[in-house]
Amino acid sequence: MSTPVVTVFRNRLAPDAADEYAALSPHILSLARSMPGFVDATTFTAADGERVTIVTFADRASHDAWRDHPEHRAAQRRGIESFYDEYSIQVAEVTYEHRFRRGD
Repeated sequence: MSTPVVTVFRNRLAPDAADEYAALSPHILSLARSMPGFVDATTFTAADGERVTIVTFADRASHDAWRDHPEHRAAQRRGIESFYDEYSIQVAEVTYEHRFRRGD
């Protein structure tokens, strides 16, 4: 059985980067969704401007393929050069999972 891998990407956009980021972000998300092993991705934006994206892949190999995808690498470089004032990335293997949904 494979172990899911979750990435937590926290960031704050540079004040003048919102439009340029908004133009590229949907393409990068679409690319992630097309990758084998992609499970889900969700982004939240806090009132203070911090953004948190949580991305899950089915296993380490799928995660690493996404991490190393040439277009994703180019977007990462562009983020450092122009989009982000700050960011942090945490990657973890899931050791426990439990789900509940009312009505199931």
